[in-house]
Amino acid sequence: MTFHLSDTAYGTDTPEAKQTMYADLRSQLTGLVHGETDWIANTANFSSLVFNTMPGLNWAGFYFLKTQDELVLGPFQGKPACIRIKRGRGVCGTTVEKGEAIVVADVHAFPGHIACDVNSRSELVVPVFSKGEIIGVFDLDSPLPNRFDAVDAEGIGSLVKILEQTLE
Repeated sequence: MTFHLSDTAYGTDTPEAKQTMYADLRSQLTGLVHGETDWIANTANFSSLVFNTMPGLNWAGFYFLKTQDELVLGPFQGKPACIRIKRGRGVCGTTVEKGEAIVVADVHAFPGHIACDVNSRSELVVPVFSKGEIIGVFDLDSPLPNRFDAVDAEGIGSLVKILEQTLE
């Protein structure tokens, strides 16, 4: 069976349907993190919420900078993942270097892509900040090519901003 985004509860993969999904996710996430300051608990619930709501994903989770040069796996949903990623390596490490979200339509065409799951075809990575400094990334993988676009980058970015507020 082939999965299509149009097979989801949101009906289609139009920008409008995605914006509705992200509005729903923002509302749910705000409720989940309200009054909670534990970073592990909040990032675990964040990963679960996104993984179980967004269609077409095979992995959703965090990597945190433990040193200036290395990301380490944090809370996630999906198959076991690479534990450590060097800064500047793969999509996650490149996101840390650039300091901005990266949308990859075809991971096999991304120089230095790290294949933790051979079934992943596209990826979206959004930086996570605290006090103006990158502290990690939120990474989404999909078995579908071209799964992510600018609407997704903006939508996930808006969710990450809600999460970042729990650090203040």
